[in-house]
Amino acid sequence: MTSTNDIRRSFLEYFESQGHMPVASAPLVPHNDPTLMFVNAGMVPFKNMFTGLESRPYTTATSAQKCVRAGGKHNDLDNVGYTARHHTFFEMLGNFSFGDYFKEQAIHHAWTLVHKEWGIPADRLTVTVYHDDDEAFGYWRSIAGLPEERIIRIATSDNFWSMGDTGPCGPCSEIFYDHGDHIFGGPPGSPDEDGDRFVEIWNLVFMQYDQRAPGDRVPLPRPSIDTGMGLERIAAVLQGVHDNYDTDTFRGLIAESGAFTRTATDGEHKASHRVIADHLRSSGFLIADGVLPANEGRGYVLRRIMRRAMRHAHLLGAADPLMHRLVNVLVREMGGAYPELVRAQPLIEETLLREETRFRQTLDKGLKLLDEATGGMTSGDVLPGATAFRLYDTFGFPYDLTEDALRAQGLGVDRAGFDAAMAEQKAAARAAWKGSGEKASEEIWYDIAEDVGATEFIGYDATLGEGQVVAIVRDGARIDAAQAGDTVTLITNQTPFYGESGGQTGDVGLVSDNTDLVAQITDTGKALGRLHTHQMVIESGAVRVGDMVHLAVDADRRDQVRANHSATHLLHASLRARLGAHVTQKGSMVSADRLRFDFSHPDALSPDQITQIEADVNAQIRKNGAVSTRLMTPDDAIAAGAMALFGEKYGDEVRVLSMGAGDERSYSVELCGGTHVRALGDIGLFKIVSESAVASGIRRIEALTGEAARLWLSEREDRLKAAANVLKTAPDDVPARVAALVEQARKLERELADAKKALALGGGAKGGAAAGPETIGTVAFLGQVIDGLDPKELRGIVDQNKATLGSGVSAVIAVVDGRASIAAGVTDDLLGRFSAVDLVRAGVEALGGKGGGGRPDMAQGGGPNGGAATAALDAVKALIAG
Repeated sequence: MTSTNDIRRSFLEYFESQGHMPVASAPLVPHNDPTLMFVNAGMVPFKNMFTGLESRPYTTATSAQKCVRAGGKHNDLDNVGYTARHHTFFEMLGNFSFGDYFKEQAIHHAWTLVHKEWGIPADRLTVTVYHDDDEAFGYWRSIAGLPEERIIRIATSDNFWSMGDTGPCGPCSEIFYDHGDHIFGGPPGSPDEDGDRFVEIWNLVFMQYDQRAPGDRVPLPRPSIDTGMGLERIAAVLQGVHDNYDTDTFRGLIAESGAFTRTATDGEHKASHRVIADHLRSSGFLIADGVLPANEGRGYVLRRIMRRAMRHAHLLGAADPLMHRLVNVLVREMGGAYPELVRAQPLIEETLLREETRFRQTLDKGLKLLDEATGGMTSGDVLPGATAFRLYDTFGFPYDLTEDALRAQGLGVDRAGFDAAMAEQKAAARAAWKGSGEKASEEIWYDIAEDVGATEFIGYDATLGEGQVVAIVRDGARIDAAQAGDTVTLITNQTPFYGESGGQTGDVGLVSDNTDLVAQITDTGKALGRLHTHQMVIESGAVRVGDMVHLAVDADRRDQVRANHSATHLLHASLRARLGAHVTQKGSMVSADRLRFDFSHPDALSPDQITQIEADVNAQIRKNGAVSTRLMTPDDAIAAGAMALFGEKYGDEVRVLSMGAGDERSYSVELCGGTHVRALGDIGLFKIVSESAVASGIRRIEALTGEAARLWLSEREDRLKAAANVLKTAPDDVPARVAALVEQARKLERELADAKKALALGGGAKGGAAAGPETIGTVAFLGQVIDGLDPKELRGIVDQNKATLGSGVSAVIAVVDGRASIAAGVTDDLLGRFSAVDLVRAGVEALGGKGGGGRPDMAQGGGPNGGAATAALDAVKALIAG
């Protein structure tokens, strides 16, 4: 049997032998298409090459691309587990030509690989072509020798691909494998084409035209090829099975799920094991690429996937969290091809364990509600949408989880009703996704990059430099020249200005020339990751494309930024050493005045942990170790122990930054393209000023370094001295003095409360006991208004008043800072006539409040209008009087 790993490797090696550049899979979060939630096809990372916005040093490529379809337009989530070929995560094998070869060679490669290299019998293969694509039809006849009846012309859009309403497009040719007549289904284009007998295994897209407008389609100057072969489907074919879930990778995951849950992997539990296996793959790869569960966007989709799998683990009877225990077999099966899984394994396990533990706390409650709601329903009935929404809103059940839970009972869900209930929520809660959070690629930057190439950054060791102006942009358009008063973006062939990226803020400074040009650089960006864009205001003179200019970075500000950036690396290393290997960077902000560092960790840091981390970082600063940089390939860097950011896209060469002294190697080793201090002593001092949560499982530390940290500490010392002067004690004695004053204040508060209570019981309050009870009809009533009394004392006074009365009603109002609290009590013999709850509510209404509650013999409430206390007593008396 050919393993899935062997098939993937064989595909890539074949095309590499044919001159194709092997390109590693891009992260699942797309970097070049903000309209997509996740990469969902093999061509997505090459999209800008097909549109001509980007060029790379190769014209043919091959890849095995990670893909997820579980949210937005492309969503296979509902079908996973119940069909043979639906997955949320899958691998797309592809070969690509960017104006190099076209139909003939694409068909030749496809036929050579599937038939000659892999040995799939020709009589099991059928192909389709677009109905008027005689050229592709002819190539299949001449190259593959297929009979005409197995080259099927399809006239629908299924065999014509387009990138959008406009842009590159062209006909397709799909290759189908016939699994045999023992399986229902007919060939493509037949009435039974939706059966499972004929399965598409490869789609060849011939990008032949440019769709400019409806009815306006012209040939592309450089026709291209984009193909996609589902690895799971071809693995089923080559391993002699019909069902993707019977292939080796899935069998390994499903077997592990069965072993841990001690349940059979077929029969009634079959779908559950399949859901768990599929969703484990999606969850693991998404987490490895930087996505964490959340309540919106990509994190929300991940949470839906995870919870659906966890629901099926519950159905299998798993008593303890299951998903994290399966990560090891996932890494064993796929970690060789995708080393990011190996690097992220601790984080994947921690995230799955934490999420499943949280979900189990609410799962039983949600399922109980679901059982109650469906108790009287029979097969074919539909659960009201409002109930489904309550499950979602209160218990975190995604709609599809509810739908999935009811499927086995033959019950449906009112989707329209669910959507209506969802629409009543505020917009932020309604949206499952608000976009990628990245700026859309602007064509002007691609044009400039194509014309002039990337900016060379010379600022790692310098803050001064010279450059030639290669482009000027104003209001989104290229211009040839700018003059005093203009605000423009300047691009030079080289620059010492760091462009904002990787969390580090862009540099500011001056641009000048040998005449009268003076311009202030207010910020520096980094368009496309390769163009340094200087945003500047021209104060005097003029600048033209082709001019040579002097570039001067604000050196003092740069030094502060460097110190803060280097401190984030030391902080990261200390966090991992103190908290565990699951800690990874989830974002940062490095500016001149402060630093912010976000990291994965489930719990708040204790004061002792913060103190230890500060001590770790400052110890490295005092040692004043050198900071060294090496250029390496990403794989070599990671093999050498460098920390990489999961989901980050790296080039062919990366900067490996080492700093500080550890037990066996440098204290910190990370991939980083930012600017840093030359020696750690340049940081001066490190001080954490806050630690907080920013999202589920994500913590944030804000800190200061150098002079900013010293000033922060000095300011607090000044405040301590000022407090000592007020307290008339030494600064060292302030804590003890404050503690004594606090205890003294508490004692006085207790004495005052006791005095007020005694005064009330002795009749000193308004309406107090000395005046004696009054009789309302036949009922004895004792009412009081007490200023400054703690509302917590009210019930005790009412109880004592009831004891004094023997039979009767008491109402006492405490007025504090303009607000009033009222308590009422009824003796047991009068409970048939009066309820303290009704009496209190009458008083609360007079006080401008609402509600109030308790028992018939004792109740309490309050309102904002303490000036109406007497009126509140009158309202109680009126209710007694009837």
